[in-house]
Amino acid sequence: MRLVGTTAVGLPALTALAACAEDDTVHAPDPLAAQEVLARADAAAAQAAIALAPQHQAALTTIATERGAHADALRTEIDRVVGVYGDGTTPVHRTGEVTVPGPDGRPVPVSAVQTPTQPLTIAQLRDQLVRSQQSAAALARTQSGYRAGLLASISAACATEAGVLLS
Repeated sequence: MRLVGTTAVGLPALTALAACAEDDTVHAPDPLAAQEVLARADAAAAQAAIALAPQHQAALTTIATERGAHADALRTEIDRVVGVYGDGTTPVHRTGEVTVPGPDGRPVPVSAVQTPTQPLTIAQLRDQLVRSQQSAAALARTQSGYRAGLLASISAACATEAGVLLS
């Protein structure tokens, strides 16, 4: 009887554990991951643009700081959703490749995005910020609660940076 009871409980548990260990599921990346990439790229581009436009140093420094803060806030939210185990580690699972909007608006894999070899001009940075603003606004419409508010705030900040600080 014990053998039958142990087998009845143990076999499904063993099967479940084996299924978890061999999980080949590729999960969709968090939708905020692309926004984090864009924010970090904008921050780096703004910082680098100071070399070409030192007269705009104050505005470019503000943009770099704000976009860095946006990236950090997005990373914090992504990490919150992923969660943390009791021992302080985070879950690991395979995710698909993150894509960002390219200059023509079509999705481009992050791995294909190259860092410019030359700093962007003010006009190029403004265009990049407008694309980031539009991307954040479009994603905000698909989210709810805190995530929608975070993205809407980021979109508004990008619009202000492009339309006011760089005009």
